Amino acid sequence: MKVPIEGTLDLHAFAPRDIRSVVEEYVTAAHAEGLREVRLIHGRGIGVQRGIVQQALERHVLVAEFLDAPESHPGATTARLD
Repeated sequence: MKVPIEGTLDLHAFAPRDIRSVVEEYVTAAHAEGLREVRLIHGRGIGVQRGIVQQALERHVLVAEFLDAPESHPGATTARLD
């Protein structure tokens, strides 16, 4: 699936097993497009998707920092890219 590279990515359209790779590829593509901050919408639920997203961000070499998006805590995560 080709995903447009914008400042926000809603992960609800992706299967849970694909979330980690989608996040990794999206962050790399967003950085290549010149974005320095991205917002990943993972939903609130019981926190499984949030955990997968934040683990992927923690390990990504282009991510300087990330935090729960203040306007949708804990339904989205904002990441600042190097």
